[in-house]
Amino acid sequence: MSRRTPLMLHIVAGDSRPIHHQIVDGVRRLVASGALPLGAALPSVRGLAQQLTINPNTVARAYAELTAEGWLDARAGLGLFVAAPRQRLADAERTRRLDDAVQRFAGDVIGLDYSAQDILSRAASALEAVLPHPEPARKSA
Repeated sequence: MSRRTPLMLHIVAGDSRPIHHQIVDGVRRLVASGALPLGAALPSVRGLAQQLTINPNTVARAYAELTAEGWLDARAGLGLFVAAPRQRLADAERTRRLDDAVQRFAGDVIGLDYSAQDILSRAASALEAVLPHPEPARKSA
């Protein structure tokens, strides 16, 4: 039996997002950053529900969404595993989701009285922390 990778997720009661969205976003972030490597086994629905002290149906809903989007592979009798990277969404859907996220973000920060440069700098730092970094090309001698 493969060893399950514990998920270091933080569920925030005051967050405007439903709990299953917080789980989905957290797993996406862990996979994108490499903290959950390809093939890593995730906790069972019941195990993660107990860890987070939430309803198992909430975890099952999040796992189903992640599987449908291609982030996770379900293996009968074995559990859920991080899927190999692939184009998870059609280009039009990716564009629509990015536009929606940017509009929500802009709406959330507009009243905080920061300059556009400060906001962009912090957003860039947050993305750098979670996006994988390609290895620099080495020059041959």
